[in-house]
Amino acid sequence: MFPEYLPGRFAHLYARIAFSVATRRSTKVLTVSEASKRDILKYCAIRPDKVDVIYNAIDDRFNETPDADQIANVRERYQLHDRFLLYSGNVKPHKNLERVIDAFARLRQRGFDEVKLLISGSEISRYATLRRAVHRYNLHKHVRFLGFLSADTLAALYHLADAFVFPSLYEGFGLPPLEAMASGTPVLTSSLSSLPEVVGEAALLVNPHDAESIADGMQQILSDTALRERLTHLGRIRASEFSWESSVRRVLAAYREVSAS
Repeated sequence: MFPEYLPGRFAHLYARIAFSVATRRSTKVLTVSEASKRDILKYCAIRPDKVDVIYNAIDDRFNETPDADQIANVRERYQLHDRFLLYSGNVKPHKNLERVIDAFARLRQRGFDEVKLLISGSEISRYATLRRAVHRYNLHKHVRFLGFLSADTLAALYHLADAFVFPSLYEGFGLPPLEAMASGTPVLTSSLSSLPEVVGEAALLVNPHDAESIADGMQQILSDTALRERLTHLGRIRASEFSWESSVRRVLAAYREVSAS
């Protein structure tokens, strides 16, 4: 689906052939969402009943509230004295971060000039377009790139953030919104691919192709206390529905079914 991430045309051809052969020869294919199953069926000529959907789950640390000292240390280390929106994940183009920065600039023009945007993710230096977007809107004092963070630090940031922003153009599953919801953080995410399936009714969905829609969502979450409380409540309930124990049981059942056949 994203041949631009492969080193060249022949790598893309090899990948298509390899996936085709693997899915055709396999007894069963496991994937992590109904959206991913639709993509597999689109690109690989196999029967739908051959593909089982088994959801991911999150690290248990995100289900626990960090202690007050840990939260205070993270606040002080990163000097988090203003309201802020948080993004966490990798920074590849389909994550839509350039449009997030565009939307954030629009948000500030609407009077939310005390709000910051924090972007956490490895390999940020590879994507100079993000830095250029920040300077284009003169946001270098208001957008911060934090790089890779440990799970413990990220857990504290989730608890400190006013909202988690994740309007990705494509996700096979999308763990970060689930981590944020488990942490009690209101989530704004994309209406595309697997994300509506994962978050259910527990997040605010926006059109990720439209910076105005993303900015509207940011404004709505920041200005509506009742909405934030509702998303926090529903998010924790939704996140609790995903567990590795359940996923492992289903994977084990799939192995037993294959071995029996």
